[in-house]
Parts: sequence; C-alpha cells; structure tokens
Amino acid sequence: MSNRTQTAYRVAIHSGEDASLREGTSIIEVGKLNRLKIANATSFGVYLDAETGDRKDNVLLPEKQKPLKAQVGDYLEVFIYRDSEDRLIATTRTPLAQVGNLAYLKVSARTQFGAFMDFGLERGLFLPFSEQKFPIVVGQSYLVYVYVDKSGRLSCTTDIVEHLTAKGQYQKNDQVTGVVYQIKPEIGVFVAVDNQYMGLIPPTEYFSDIQIGDRIQARVIRVREDGKLDLSPRKLSYEQMNVDAQTLIRSMQEHDGILPLNEKANPAEIEARFHMSKAAFKRAIGGLLRTRKIQKTEEGFTLL
Repeated sequence: MSNRTQTAYRVAIHSGEDASLREGTSIIEVGKLNRLKIANATSFGVYLDAETGDRKDNVLLPEKQKPLKAQVGDYLEVFIYRDSEDRLIATTRTPLAQVGNLAYLKVSARTQFGAFMDFGLERGLFLPFSEQKFPIVVGQSYLVYVYVDKSGRLSCTTDIVEHLTAKGQYQKNDQVTGVVYQIKPEIGVFVAVDNQYMGLIPPTEYFSDIQIGDRIQARVIRVREDGKLDLSPRKLSYEQMNVDAQTLIRSMQEHDGILPLNEKANPAEIEARFHMSKAAFKRAIGGLLRTRKIQKTEEGFTLL
C-alpha cells in the first residue's frame, strides 16, 4: 500500500520521541479537525495548547484565522496541517477533505515534484508523481484518497481501489452518480458510485466518450452477489428509444434527410456514428417507422 496510512497521522509534538513512552505527551491528528484550547495570544495570532507542558510545542493559529471574540482559555475546532516550512499550523477553515477521505478535487497546479489539488485551504493538497496512476490535467477534477506520508506531509493518491467498498444499498434500476477512476476497454469503465462504492460500466453499455475524472449519471442494471454494481449511462429501453430516435432524426436533418444505413449495418459503424448499440438502433428505427416519421429505401431511410 505504498507509504500511505489509512488513519489519521498522529504526531508527538517532540519529534523523534515515542508518544507512548512519554506521560502527558499530546497527540495531534494532522490532516484532521482537532479541538484545542487557546493558550496565549500574540500580535500575529494565538497559540493552541498542545498539552505537552512545553509552550514551544503549541500550534499557531494565524491572526486572520482567529474568530473575532476568541479569548485565552476558549476551545476552538481547527484543522491541523503543515505549512510551506513544514511547521504544524492550524486553521479554522474547513477543508474539502480530511485524512482517510475519498474526495473529488480539482488539480490547481503542476510542479517538478508533483501536482497540487484544491481542497479549500490556502495551501494545496500534494499529489506526488508516484501516486498519479494516469495523466492528470490542471483544471480537471479527480477522485483521490487523502493520507499522510512518512514525513508527516498531507498528501493524496489517485490509487483509490482499495479504499472503495461493495457494501452499498442499491437495487436494479436505481439512478446513481459516480466518478470514473479507471478505464480498461476489454473490461469496461470503473466508476466510484457516490465516491465510495464499486461500479462498472461493461463495454456493451457505453458508446460515448468517457474520460477518467468524469462525473456521470448512470442506472444500476445489476447488483452482483458480491455487492458490486453493473451500470449503464443509458436509460431504460423504452425511454432510451425516444432519445435514440431523436439522435437519428437530427443526423438525417443534417444530411439532406437521408440515413444511408439499414438494420443490416455493421454494429461497429452504428456505434461509431451514433454511440448506440445495433439493438438500440433497430428499436429506434422501428419506432420511427411505426410513427411514420421515416420511410425505408433501398439504401437506408429518408425523412417523411
């Protein structure tokens, strides 16, 4: 599992010492919300009590983050992380994700060391090159898992499979929202339903251009015995037929009212041109013929 921890990184303020061996050592959760007491105030902020008995260990909450009426002795809920100089620092802002979370975050920058994700704080969340399992693009969002590395730095990874579960409460035909996190053409499109449950769009169910990081709407077409979900971005057959029929009509309108394909057309050509299966194509054609919106010709179909 690389060097990632699955729980909050607990740090003894005195680095290098085993917290379990020191009576009274404060355990602060980096990358988590902590409830800490204001120990003393300065012109540039307040220091929060780390409860080690040594004021040097207290954590700074900058003045611009301090609530207006906060006083010495008050308890504040703060998020603890490390600043650009690797010092512990507190903020009253609530981040978009904490350690142990899966979160859908936008790439804010790329550097020679890795990338940074916007997670609601002044400093971005670090995404190392080694944790980028696919090419990422600045401005695009991806599902990531938040952890703390061995050096105590808050980081994230796109390698999220082991953090997903199959224990959802979904049923066939439920409409769900998910994020694409992997694509294997021979297997399908892997989707994290509600950012936490395992879903798959089989190759027979997707015909449009889907990219990793896309947030999609889908329908549950099967709940497997292990709880994993088979999905389809397409509607139920009778609903999808009307959508597909309109797609064919628009295509004919753009090509002088002609559709140079018939029911015997190659499935691959149908998929490439209309992003639908041959079965769906035949259903849509059948509906248009029954409603007399098109007529059959030797070469295909024409609009009436």
